[in-house]
Amino acid sequence: MDAPAQLASGGTILIVDDMPANLEVVTNHLERQGYRAVVALSGDEGIERAEYVQPDLILLDVMMPGTDGFEICRRLKASDRTRAIPVIFMTALADTTDKLAGFAAGAVDYVTKPLNGAEVLARIESHLALYALRRQLAAQNAQLQQEIAVRSETQAALQRSNTEFEQLAYVASHDMQEPLRKIASYLQLLSQRYQGQLDADADEFIGYAVDGAKRMQALINDLLAYSRVGTKARPFAPTDCMLLVRTALADLQFAIEECGARVDIADLPMVMGDATQLSQVFRNLISNAIKFHRDEPPVVRVTAEPAGAFWRFTVSDNGIGIADEYFERIFVIFQRLHGRTRYAGTGIGLAICKKIVERHGGRIEVRSVVGEGSTFALTLPALQ
Repeated sequence: MDAPAQLASGGTILIVDDMPANLEVVTNHLERQGYRAVVALSGDEGIERAEYVQPDLILLDVMMPGTDGFEICRRLKASDRTRAIPVIFMTALADTTDKLAGFAAGAVDYVTKPLNGAEVLARIESHLALYALRRQLAAQNAQLQQEIAVRSETQAALQRSNTEFEQLAYVASHDMQEPLRKIASYLQLLSQRYQGQLDADADEFIGYAVDGAKRMQALINDLLAYSRVGTKARPFAPTDCMLLVRTALADLQFAIEECGARVDIADLPMVMGDATQLSQVFRNLISNAIKFHRDEPPVVRVTAEPAGAFWRFTVSDNGIGIADEYFERIFVIFQRLHGRTRYAGTGIGLAICKKIVERHGGRIEVRSVVGEGSTFALTLPALQ
């Protein structure tokens, strides 16, 4: 063998050759380059050594007595334990047909006898690098598959949890309605009949109880509405958003007149959605825009523009605005930024909006400047 190139190495190479002299030359040559060499004098011995040692690469002689190298290679590739190990044939056969037969048997390369040391080392280094890369990719793929499986299990568990929560919230809030209604009714009756007949503290305490019962009723009704986003959902159908917004304005007519609000509506498109739920979204957003106003009359604008397979709607106002650190918090159930004495509500309206929009495959977000106003943007699926 010629003087080899000086290449960094260190893998385990199995050399299968029935000629001891060839084995000694190749072994000494590879070990000088830092490889660990393992030898076998026959094909059957080579298969046993390969399964036991698990080398990084196999140098396999083609012409051996008994079972030739092609058959040995096929047997190596048929075994789960040795299938992935790259095989390089050592042969004096230079015919194209013989080379094709070797590749068909599963070999990755050929080196011809008499062997050239530099060529052998170059091919070994190349295929060891490819083998290491394949193993790395296989490990990464296995890890990715495991992560996907874990994520799928987590997603399924989360879905079950959400479904159970929706069912629990619906049952709990529905079953609590009647006893709470009775409590509130009797407290109001107590207040009406005995107002002024007891001392001032008693009147105050009864007032607190009545107010607490009313707020609890509001919370239960809102919790019921939140749970119904999943439990009482309807199939998607072509939905006229202009009609939904006009209906919402009719429902909010008293609030609009009370504060002198102006609501401008641009041309709004048809979308695919649940009309009942989307009506609730527009009503909640416009109601908030009117409610959280400054001293000047509210000005609200509703617009829409195409965004790929979606329409992007915006509801803008000139109200009190929202600080940046609260942009995420306002979409969490029962989160309030203001006291009940200043602004009525339970803090669930935007959480319901978020859940409805996400059910439609869209997203909702807010941009705002304190003292200047807010813009809520949401995406809804366009008609296909």
